Amino acid sequence: MDRLRQRADFLAVANGARVNSAAFVVQSRPRDDHGPVRVGFTVTRKNGTATERNRIRRRLRELVKRVDPITMRPHSDYVLVGRRAALNRDFATMLDDLRSALHRLERQPSKPNDKPHPN
Repeated sequence: MDRLRQRADFLAVANGARVNSAAFVVQSRPRDDHGPVRVGFTVTRKNGTATERNRIRRRLRELVKRVDPITMRPHSDYVLVGRRAALNRDFATMLDDLRSALHRLERQPSKPNDKPHPN
C-alpha cells in the first residue's frame, strides 16, 4: 500500500464515491493504472490545534494499517478525511466503522468523472 502525496491526486479522489462515518469520511476512486492501493489522510484546521490534528491523522493511519487490505479495491485511491470525533472515539469502534465504510463503498457504483474539479 502506498501513500497519496500530490494535491492533484487528493482532488481527483474528491470527485469519487464517499461514505460518511462519525469520525471520518472515506473517499475512493478507481485508477486506470495497475499500481498498488494508495491511501491519503487529511484533517482540516477546523478540527483543532496542530497537536490534535496530528493525533487524528495518526489514529487514521493506524486504522488503515489494521484493516484487512483485501477489503480495499485493487488499483484504487482512498482518502480518509478526519473529523474531530476521531480524537475521543473508541478505536475498535472506528475500526468497525472503517470496515463498514469500505464495504459500503464496494457496493456503490463509481461516479463517472465527467466534469473536472474547478481547481
